[in-house]
Parts: sequence; structure tokens; C-alpha cells
Amino acid sequence: MADPGADVAPWPDDAIEVGIIIDAWGVKGWFKVKPFSADPQALFSSRRWLLKPPDASGPRGVVRSTPLPALLKITAAKEHGDVVVAQAQDVVDRAGAEALRGARVFVSRGSFPTAGPDEYYWVDLVGLSVFNRQGEFLGDVVGLIDTGPHSVLRIAPTGVTDEAAQRLIPFVAAFVDSVSLTDRRITVDWGLDY
Repeated sequence: MADPGADVAPWPDDAIEVGIIIDAWGVKGWFKVKPFSADPQALFSSRRWLLKPPDASGPRGVVRSTPLPALLKITAAKEHGDVVVAQAQDVVDRAGAEALRGARVFVSRGSFPTAGPDEYYWVDLVGLSVFNRQGEFLGDVVGLIDTGPHSVLRIAPTGVTDEAAQRLIPFVAAFVDSVSLTDRRITVDWGLDY
């Protein structure tokens, strides 16, 4: 692999973690990435993937004999089952791909494909304030849960980290009246007592 610090732009302010490299794939430098979204388009939208080492909760037993490159220039990427397989410039063999195992993959939010009408990226919803139809503040979006058929908003009062205090609101039209990213507000049909 090339010098890990060569040709690296400054870390973008809008970098979003989109996946993790889980293993090598084949013998020609391809590697497998587990995307953090059911639709991995964010991985396909950028040919420049930024890398960070695994965090403390990442895969155990990853021993790095060479420094992790800060940037991968992606030459090919495709879906393969529930993972994405990719190839990068300067990663030419299985050993090079194995050296990437555990790396966290980030891309610039600005390179994400444009969401369609009434479609939102999770990262854009986290932090929005949630009010019911009566104008009562329910809390802020602290995360989402993917249940398969739909997502569920995790709402918590400002500054509260206790999961028992969270509300779970299905992110479906039956309960979500409107989402305004510019106003940083979601209006829902949800009472204070449930």
C-alpha cells in the first residue's frame, strides 16, 4: 500500500460513518464492507472513503502490522448479499485487504445521493425536535431502530440519557404528520401520555 498520509484532504466536517470493513474478499485486493444502512447507496456515492481505526467496541483481535491508510480511492464497489465488496487503488492483494479489517468507513454527507420526496437519511433526523399536534414538546430524536418494515424514532427529553425515559414512535405516515429539516422539527400524532 502507498503512504497512508499521502494525498489526503482534510477531514470533512460532514463526514458520516457508513460501514465497517469486515474481511478480505478473494485474492486480488477486494474487501467486504458491512454497511450501516439497508440501502448502501452512500458507499456507492463516493469514490473517496475515509478510514478510522476500530473503536473499542469493534472487532477484537485485530492486530495492525501496517498503518491504516486515512483514505481509500475506490475503483469498484458492488452489492454482494448483505455486504458491499469493494476494490481500492493501492490495495492489490489479499494481504492488503486483510490489513484493512476493522476499519471504520466514512464518506462526506455532501456526496450522499439526493433523497426523494418524503425520504430522509437517519443522520438528518437525529437531533430534530419532536412536537405533537397540540404543540407539546416530546423530546429530540436520539436515534432510530430498523424493524424491517419501517423505522422507529427514539425520542428522549433534552439532556436525558436514560433509555427508560425514551419514547418509541413508528416513523410511518399514520403517526408522522410532517418533517422539516430546515426548521429541525418533526410533528407527530402522539400524546404525552403514551
